[in-house]
Amino acid sequence: MELKELLQKAYDLDGSDIFIVPGAKITCKVKGDMVPLSGDVALPDDTEALVREAYRLANRDLERLREEGDDDFSFAIAGLSRFRCNAYYQRGTIAATCRMVAFGLPDPKQLGIPDMIMDLTRFRNGMILVTGPAGSGKSTTLACMVDKINQERHGHIVTIEDPIEYIHRHKNSLISQRDVPNDAPTFARALRASLRQAPDVIMLGEMRDLETIRTAITAAETGHLVLSSLHTTGAAKTVDRILDTFPAEQQAQVRVQISMVLRAVVSQRLVPKKNGGQVGVFEVMTVNPAVQNLIRDGRTHQIDNAIFGGAGQGMISMDAELQRLCRAGEITKETALLYAVSPETLAKRL
Repeated sequence: MELKELLQKAYDLDGSDIFIVPGAKITCKVKGDMVPLSGDVALPDDTEALVREAYRLANRDLERLREEGDDDFSFAIAGLSRFRCNAYYQRGTIAATCRMVAFGLPDPKQLGIPDMIMDLTRFRNGMILVTGPAGSGKSTTLACMVDKINQERHGHIVTIEDPIEYIHRHKNSLISQRDVPNDAPTFARALRASLRQAPDVIMLGEMRDLETIRTAITAAETGHLVLSSLHTTGAAKTVDRILDTFPAEQQAQVRVQISMVLRAVVSQRLVPKKNGGQVGVFEVMTVNPAVQNLIRDGRTHQIDNAIFGGAGQGMISMDAELQRLCRAGEITKETALLYAVSPETLAKRL
Protein backbone atom coordinates (compact mmCIF):
# COMPACT_ATOMS: atom_id res chain seq x y z
CA MET A 1 0.00 0.00 0.00
CA GLU A 2 1.05 3.59 -0.58
CA LEU A 3 1.75 5.77 2.45
CA LYS A 4 -1.30 7.96 1.81
CA GLU A 5 -3.54 4.88 1.67
CA LEU A 6 -2.18 3.64 5.00
CA LEU A 7 -2.60 7.02 6.65
CA GLN A 8 -6.15 7.34 5.27
CA LYS A 9 -6.98 3.91 6.69
CA ALA A 10 -5.56 4.90 10.09
CA TYR A 11 -7.57 8.13 9.98
CA ASP A 12 -10.79 6.22 9.18
CA LEU A 13 -10.13 3.95 12.18
CA ASP A 14 -9.65 7.01 14.42
CA GLY A 15 -6.09 5.88 15.09
CA SER A 16 -3.39 7.84 16.86
CA ASP A 17 -0.01 6.31 15.90
CA ILE A 18 1.14 4.41 12.81
CA PHE A 19 4.12 2.04 13.19
CA ILE A 20 6.24 1.24 10.13
CA VAL A 21 8.74 -1.45 11.23
CA PRO A 22 10.44 -4.08 9.02
CA GLY A 23 9.42 -7.66 9.75
CA ALA A 24 5.92 -6.73 10.96
CA LYS A 25 2.66 -5.60 9.43
CA ILE A 26 2.12 -1.85 9.23
CA THR A 27 0.23 -1.28 12.50
CA CYS A 28 -1.95 1.48 13.96
CA LYS A 29 -2.74 2.20 17.59
CA VAL A 30 -6.52 2.66 17.90
CA LYS A 31 -7.72 3.66 21.38
CA GLY A 32 -4.96 1.65 22.99
CA ASP A 33 -5.26 -1.44 20.75
CA MET A 34 -2.80 -2.39 17.99
CA VAL A 35 -4.61 -2.88 14.67
CA PRO A 36 -2.81 -4.11 11.49
CA LEU A 37 -3.23 -1.88 8.43
CA SER A 38 -1.46 -4.12 5.91
CA GLY A 39 -2.16 -7.73 5.04
CA ASP A 40 1.47 -8.65 4.54
CA VAL A 41 4.60 -8.26 6.63
CA ALA A 42 6.61 -5.20 5.55
CA LEU A 43 10.09 -5.92 4.21
CA PRO A 44 13.01 -3.48 4.70
CA ASP A 45 12.60 -2.15 1.14
CA ASP A 46 8.89 -1.55 1.81
CA THR A 47 9.47 0.45 4.99
CA GLU A 48 12.27 2.47 3.38
CA ALA A 49 9.98 3.38 0.48
CA LEU A 50 7.22 4.48 2.87
CA VAL A 51 9.63 6.57 4.94
CA ARG A 52 11.07 8.17 1.81
CA GLU A 53 7.54 9.11 0.77
CA ALA A 54 7.02 10.77 4.20
CA TYR A 55 10.22 12.77 3.66
CA ARG A 56 9.01 13.79 0.19
CA LEU A 57 5.73 15.03 1.67
CA ALA A 58 7.71 16.99 4.26
CA ASN A 59 9.98 18.42 1.53
CA ARG A 60 12.97 17.23 3.56
CA ASP A 61 16.08 15.18 2.80
CA LEU A 62 17.30 12.14 4.73
CA GLU A 63 20.66 13.67 5.68
CA ARG A 64 19.96 14.02 9.41
CA LEU A 65 18.52 10.50 9.58
CA ARG A 66 21.67 9.08 7.97
CA GLU A 67 24.02 11.13 10.16
CA GLU A 68 22.32 10.74 13.55
CA GLY A 69 20.27 7.56 13.22
CA ASP A 70 16.92 9.23 13.89
CA ASP A 71 15.01 12.32 12.85
CA ASP A 72 11.86 14.21 13.85
CA PHE A 73 9.75 16.08 11.32
CA SER A 74 6.15 16.75 10.38
CA PHE A 75 4.09 16.82 7.21
CA ALA A 76 0.49 17.34 6.18
CA ILE A 77 -1.88 15.71 3.72
CA ALA A 78 -4.59 18.08 2.47
CA GLY A 79 -8.06 17.06 3.56
CA LEU A 80 -6.72 14.41 5.93
CA SER A 81 -4.44 15.41 8.82
CA ARG A 82 -1.04 16.59 9.94
CA PHE A 83 1.47 13.96 11.03
CA ARG A 84 4.42 14.13 13.42
CA CYS A 85 6.98 11.55 12.33
CA ASN A 86 10.04 10.02 13.97
CA ALA A 87 12.16 8.06 11.49
CA TYR A 88 14.96 5.88 12.83
CA TYR A 89 17.31 3.02 12.07
CA GLN A 90 16.76 -0.33 13.79
CA ARG A 91 18.92 -3.39 13.08
CA GLY A 92 20.32 -1.56 10.08
CA THR A 93 16.92 -0.90 8.50
CA ILE A 94 14.71 2.18 8.35
CA ALA A 95 11.57 2.37 10.50
CA ALA A 96 9.21 5.15 11.56
CA THR A 97 6.37 6.10 13.87
CA CYS A 98 3.84 8.67 12.69
CA ARG A 99 1.59 10.49 15.19
CA MET A 100 -1.68 11.83 13.78
CA VAL A 101 -2.33 15.49 14.61
CA ALA A 102 -5.68 16.83 13.48
CA PHE A 103 -5.96 20.07 11.54
CA GLY A 104 -7.26 22.82 13.80
CA LEU A 105 -6.78 23.06 17.53
CA PRO A 106 -8.11 20.55 20.07
CA ASP A 107 -11.14 21.30 22.24
CA PRO A 108 -10.23 20.88 25.94
CA LYS A 109 -13.87 20.11 26.82
CA GLN A 110 -14.03 17.21 24.38
CA LEU A 111 -10.70 15.89 25.65
CA GLY A 112 -11.83 16.05 29.27
CA ILE A 113 -9.11 18.48 30.34
CA PRO A 114 -10.32 19.91 33.68
CA ASP A 115 -11.12 23.63 33.92
CA MET A 116 -8.60 23.77 36.78
CA ILE A 117 -5.81 23.12 34.28
CA MET A 118 -7.06 25.65 31.75
CA ASP A 119 -7.35 28.23 34.54
CA LEU A 120 -3.58 27.98 35.10
CA THR A 121 -3.20 30.27 32.09
CA ARG A 122 -4.12 33.17 34.41
CA PHE A 123 -0.50 33.25 35.62
CA ARG A 124 1.52 36.06 34.07
CA ASN A 125 4.96 34.74 34.97
CA GLY A 126 6.71 31.70 36.34
CA MET A 127 6.79 28.13 35.07
CA ILE A 128 3.99 25.62 34.42
CA LEU A 129 5.02 22.06 33.56
CA VAL A 130 2.91 19.37 31.88
CA THR A 131 4.33 15.91 32.51
CA GLY A 132 3.59 12.31 31.66
CA PRO A 133 4.90 9.37 29.63
CA ALA A 134 5.21 9.49 25.84
CA GLY A 135 1.82 9.49 24.10
CA SER A 136 -0.12 10.78 27.11
CA GLY A 137 -1.25 14.01 25.40
CA LYS A 138 1.19 16.55 26.85
CA SER A 139 1.54 18.44 23.55
CA THR A 140 -2.23 18.59 23.19
CA THR A 141 -2.70 20.03 26.68
CA LEU A 142 -0.01 22.64 26.03
CA ALA A 143 -1.65 23.56 22.71
CA CYS A 144 -4.99 24.08 24.48
CA MET A 145 -3.33 26.34 27.06
CA VAL A 146 -1.54 28.38 24.39
CA ASP A 147 -4.79 28.79 22.45
CA LYS A 148 -6.60 30.03 25.56
CA ILE A 149 -3.89 32.62 26.20
CA ASN A 150 -4.03 33.56 22.51
CA GLN A 151 -7.77 34.19 22.78
CA GLU A 152 -7.79 36.05 26.08
CA ARG A 153 -4.56 38.04 26.24
CA HIS A 154 -2.73 40.65 24.19
CA GLY A 155 0.97 39.92 23.81
CA HIS A 156 3.63 37.89 22.02
CA ILE A 157 3.71 34.09 22.36
CA VAL A 158 6.81 32.22 21.18
CA THR A 159 6.58 28.44 20.79
CA ILE A 160 9.69 26.25 20.36
CA GLU A 161 8.87 22.74 19.16
CA ASP A 162 10.47 19.68 17.58
CA PRO A 163 8.58 19.42 15.31
CA ILE A 164 5.66 21.90 15.22
CA GLU A 165 2.43 19.98 15.76
CA TYR A 166 -0.50 22.38 16.04
CA ILE A 167 -0.61 25.48 13.87
CA HIS A 168 -1.80 28.55 15.83
CA ARG A 169 -3.37 31.55 14.13
CA HIS A 170 -2.82 35.08 15.40
CA LYS A 171 -5.83 36.01 17.54
CA ASN A 172 -5.53 38.57 20.35
CA SER A 173 -1.85 37.69 20.60
CA LEU A 174 0.91 37.42 18.03
CA ILE A 175 2.36 33.91 17.79
CA SER A 176 5.85 33.01 16.55
CA GLN A 177 6.32 29.25 16.11
CA ARG A 178 9.91 28.03 15.80
CA ASP A 179 10.77 24.54 14.61
CA VAL A 180 13.89 22.75 15.84
CA PRO A 181 16.14 22.14 13.90
CA ASN A 182 14.73 23.95 10.83
CA ASP A 183 14.33 27.41 12.41
CA ALA A 184 16.93 26.98 15.17
CA PRO A 185 19.57 24.26 15.69
CA THR A 186 18.66 23.42 19.32
CA PHE A 187 16.04 24.12 21.97
CA ALA A 188 18.60 25.96 24.09
CA ARG A 189 19.62 28.25 21.21
CA ALA A 190 15.99 29.03 20.32
CA LEU A 191 15.14 29.66 23.97
CA ARG A 192 18.06 32.06 24.47
CA ALA A 193 17.06 33.91 21.30
CA SER A 194 13.42 34.10 22.41
CA LEU A 195 14.42 36.29 25.36
CA ARG A 196 15.42 38.94 22.81
CA GLN A 197 12.09 38.66 20.97
CA ALA A 198 10.04 40.47 23.66
CA PRO A 199 7.88 37.45 24.53
CA ASP A 200 5.14 37.45 27.15
CA VAL A 201 4.70 33.68 27.00
CA ILE A 202 7.20 31.00 25.93
CA MET A 203 5.98 27.50 25.15
CA LEU A 204 8.91 25.10 25.13
CA GLY A 205 7.96 21.72 23.68
CA GLU A 206 10.31 19.83 25.99
CA MET A 207 13.05 20.56 28.53
CA ARG A 208 15.69 18.13 27.31
CA ASP A 209 19.03 19.13 28.78
CA LEU A 210 20.80 21.16 31.46
CA GLU A 211 21.29 24.28 29.33
CA THR A 212 17.63 24.37 28.27
CA ILE A 213 16.37 23.86 31.83
CA ARG A 214 18.73 26.52 33.20
CA THR A 215 17.64 29.06 30.56
CA ALA A 216 13.95 28.20 31.12
CA ILE A 217 14.32 28.90 34.85
CA THR A 218 16.02 32.23 34.06
CA ALA A 219 13.20 33.14 31.65
CA ALA A 220 10.61 32.36 34.34
CA GLU A 221 12.57 34.43 36.88
CA THR A 222 12.68 37.46 34.60
CA GLY A 223 8.93 37.93 34.28
CA HIS A 224 7.95 35.54 31.46
CA LEU A 225 5.39 32.76 31.65
CA VAL A 226 7.10 29.53 30.55
CA LEU A 227 5.04 26.48 29.60
CA SER A 228 6.92 23.23 29.02
CA SER A 229 6.82 19.45 29.35
CA LEU A 230 8.89 16.65 30.86
CA HIS A 231 8.73 12.87 30.50
CA THR A 232 8.09 12.27 34.19
CA THR A 233 5.14 11.00 36.23
CA GLY A 234 4.01 12.99 39.25
CA ALA A 235 4.98 16.38 40.64
CA ALA A 236 7.56 15.05 43.11
CA LYS A 237 9.46 13.11 40.43
CA THR A 238 9.31 16.17 38.16
CA VAL A 239 11.02 18.39 40.73
CA ASP A 240 13.60 15.68 41.44
CA ARG A 241 14.27 15.22 37.71
CA ILE A 242 15.00 18.94 37.27
CA LEU A 243 17.29 18.99 40.32
CA ASP A 244 19.16 15.85 39.25
CA THR A 245 20.05 17.52 35.94
CA PHE A 246 22.28 20.01 37.79
CA PRO A 247 25.67 19.28 39.40
CA ALA A 248 25.41 18.41 43.10
CA GLU A 249 27.04 21.67 44.24
CA GLN A 250 24.36 23.74 42.44
CA GLN A 251 21.28 21.81 43.55
CA ALA A 252 20.65 23.75 46.79
CA GLN A 253 20.52 27.05 44.86
CA VAL A 254 18.37 25.54 42.09
CA ARG A 255 15.97 24.15 44.70
CA VAL A 256 15.39 27.71 45.95
CA GLN A 257 14.95 28.98 42.39
CA ILE A 258 12.40 26.28 41.52
CA SER A 259 10.42 26.95 44.67
CA MET A 260 10.11 30.59 43.60
CA VAL A 261 9.34 30.21 39.87
CA LEU A 262 7.28 27.02 39.68
CA ARG A 263 3.56 27.79 39.55
CA ALA A 264 2.05 24.36 38.84
CA VAL A 265 2.79 20.83 37.66
CA VAL A 266 0.18 18.93 35.65
CA SER A 267 0.72 15.17 35.40
CA GLN A 268 -1.41 13.17 33.00
CA ARG A 269 -1.92 9.58 31.88
CA LEU A 270 -4.15 7.87 29.34
CA VAL A 271 -5.71 4.77 30.91
CA PRO A 272 -7.92 2.09 29.29
CA LYS A 273 -11.67 2.49 29.75
CA LYS A 274 -13.86 -0.42 30.81
CA ASN A 275 -15.75 -0.53 27.51
CA GLY A 276 -12.80 0.17 25.20
CA GLY A 277 -10.88 3.32 24.36
CA GLN A 278 -8.93 5.49 26.73
CA VAL A 279 -9.63 8.28 29.20
CA GLY A 280 -7.30 11.00 30.45
CA VAL A 281 -6.44 11.09 34.16
CA PHE A 282 -4.96 14.31 35.49
CA GLU A 283 -3.08 15.37 38.61
CA VAL A 284 -2.61 19.05 39.37
CA MET A 285 -0.18 20.50 41.91
CA THR A 286 -0.28 24.24 42.39
CA VAL A 287 2.65 25.71 44.30
CA ASN A 288 1.38 27.27 47.52
CA PRO A 289 3.59 28.30 50.48
CA ALA A 290 3.51 24.76 51.92
CA VAL A 291 4.71 23.21 48.65
CA GLN A 292 7.33 25.96 48.28
CA ASN A 293 8.76 24.98 51.67
CA LEU A 294 8.81 21.27 50.73
CA ILE A 295 10.74 22.01 47.53
CA ARG A 296 13.15 24.45 49.19
CA ASP A 297 13.85 22.10 52.12
CA GLY A 298 14.38 19.03 49.92
CA ARG A 299 11.28 17.22 51.20
CA THR A 300 9.85 16.39 47.78
CA HIS A 301 8.77 12.95 49.03
CA GLN A 302 6.01 14.75 50.97
CA ILE A 303 4.57 16.49 47.89
CA ASP A 304 2.05 13.70 47.18
CA ASN A 305 0.57 14.19 50.66
CA ALA A 306 0.39 17.95 50.07
CA ILE A 307 -1.50 17.40 46.80
CA PHE A 308 -3.99 15.05 48.47
CA GLY A 309 -4.45 17.54 51.31
CA GLY A 310 -4.94 20.39 48.83
CA ALA A 311 -7.91 18.81 47.06
CA GLY A 312 -10.52 21.46 46.38
CA GLN A 313 -7.91 24.23 46.74
CA GLY A 314 -6.51 24.19 43.22
CA MET A 315 -5.13 20.66 43.40
CA ILE A 316 -6.22 17.24 42.12
CA SER A 317 -4.48 14.01 43.12
CA MET A 318 -3.99 11.21 40.58
CA ASP A 319 -5.37 8.57 42.96
CA ALA A 320 -8.47 10.64 43.75
CA GLU A 321 -9.18 10.94 40.01
CA LEU A 322 -8.68 7.20 39.51
CA GLN A 323 -11.05 6.57 42.43
CA ARG A 324 -13.66 8.90 40.88
CA LEU A 325 -13.43 7.23 37.47
CA CYS A 326 -13.65 3.77 39.03
CA ARG A 327 -16.75 4.64 41.05
CA ALA A 328 -18.31 6.22 37.94
CA GLY A 329 -17.86 2.89 36.15
CA GLU A 330 -15.49 4.27 33.49
CA ILE A 331 -12.48 2.16 34.49
CA THR A 332 -12.07 -1.12 36.35
CA LYS A 333 -10.70 -1.42 39.86
CA GLU A 334 -7.70 -3.33 38.47
CA THR A 335 -6.90 -0.46 36.09
CA ALA A 336 -7.21 2.10 38.89
CA LEU A 337 -4.78 0.17 41.08
CA LEU A 338 -2.36 -0.42 38.18
CA TYR A 339 -1.94 3.34 37.56
CA ALA A 340 -2.22 4.49 41.19
CA VAL A 341 0.57 6.39 42.96
CA SER A 342 -0.26 4.53 46.18
CA PRO A 343 -2.10 1.30 45.23
CA GLU A 344 -2.42 0.05 48.82
CA THR A 345 -4.14 3.23 50.00
CA LEU A 346 -6.40 3.37 46.95
CA ALA A 347 -7.37 -0.28 47.39
CA LYS A 348 -8.66 0.52 50.91
CA ARG A 349 -10.67 3.50 49.60
CA LEU A 350 -12.25 1.40 46.87
